[in-house]
Amino acid sequence: MTKKITKNPRARKSTSGRAPTLIDVAKVAGVSPITVSRVLNQPDLVSEDAQQRVRRAIDEIGYVPNMLAGGLASRSSRMVALIVPTIANSIFAETVQAITDTLAQAGYQTLLGISAYEDEQEKQLLEAVLGRRPDGIILTGTYHAPDIRKRLEVTDVPVVETWDLSPDPIDTLVGFSHTRVGEAAAEYLLAKGHRRFAAVSANDQRAVKRLDGFLQTLANAGVDEPIVAKVPTPARFQLGREGIAGILDQASGPIDAVYCSSDTLAHGVMVEAQQRNIRIPQDMAVIGFGDLDFSEYTLPPITTIRVNGAEIGRRAAMALLARMNSGDSNAVPGGVIDTGFAVIERESA
Repeated sequence: MTKKITKNPRARKSTSGRAPTLIDVAKVAGVSPITVSRVLNQPDLVSEDAQQRVRRAIDEIGYVPNMLAGGLASRSSRMVALIVPTIANSIFAETVQAITDTLAQAGYQTLLGISAYEDEQEKQLLEAVLGRRPDGIILTGTYHAPDIRKRLEVTDVPVVETWDLSPDPIDTLVGFSHTRVGEAAAEYLLAKGHRRFAAVSANDQRAVKRLDGFLQTLANAGVDEPIVAKVPTPARFQLGREGIAGILDQASGPIDAVYCSSDTLAHGVMVEAQQRNIRIPQDMAVIGFGDLDFSEYTLPPITTIRVNGAEIGRRAAMALLARMNSGDSNAVPGGVIDTGFAVIERESA
């Protein structure tokens, strides 16, 4: 026996096959179009019964609100663009989560873009974002292509830069000094009595800043110039192994201590050293950066420099909300917020 399927006559897209509209929702719900609009944008002005009818109608016909159209009327998209280099790194993932959570609590949604540490990719993302007029933009880092920076400086969209400090922010800046991180790593190793150094560093702009701070501090202390291996970004475990292998193969003598631009690289360095019967830290100390979730569980646990990715995200989102809610696109920027860092001493150095 063939079962007859009866369709709900109200749950069709439309007689023309087009996507359902707000007017279609109003007809199905038995209310006026203005009531549907209020349910979507100002539900407090509509009775609970009407809200339920409208939401059932939306579900039945598959209506998708045109938030861009609403944004044009109110000059607000309730959308914030966030661009980060990667979410594979747990620190950046913590920052992204904190930003999205904080903005969601204030009624904003986050549009995430991944720049993959590429200037051109960031430029393309920002060009696409600016054309869609988000309410705010959060960026990773302070270096941007000159033409993009100029556009960001003249736009009336509030901008918050994160993960770095600069004397000349576009608008508001939340982060820490990468140069000072490198200096602190060198100071820590020098205080331990080490004098023959090497470094394995990624080649992205922030990692290079940390490396420069490390090298300058050693130079100021009068020690011999370290052997440096620069590896591609994003930093990976195997790149750490390969970086220190090249250093050890060319070194004329033992290496006392190795600075790494990330804990991931530091882990690779330690494993390669141990494969060569180099004891950590008795023969060679290793210090990393980031305090990633595995760092205290390696053998030995990694001495590292910790930054609070979640705190950076929360404070960046709060700073952006303050700028967006000021009601004045020319309001004084929030300035520079230094979230700092801490050296975490463990057994690798």
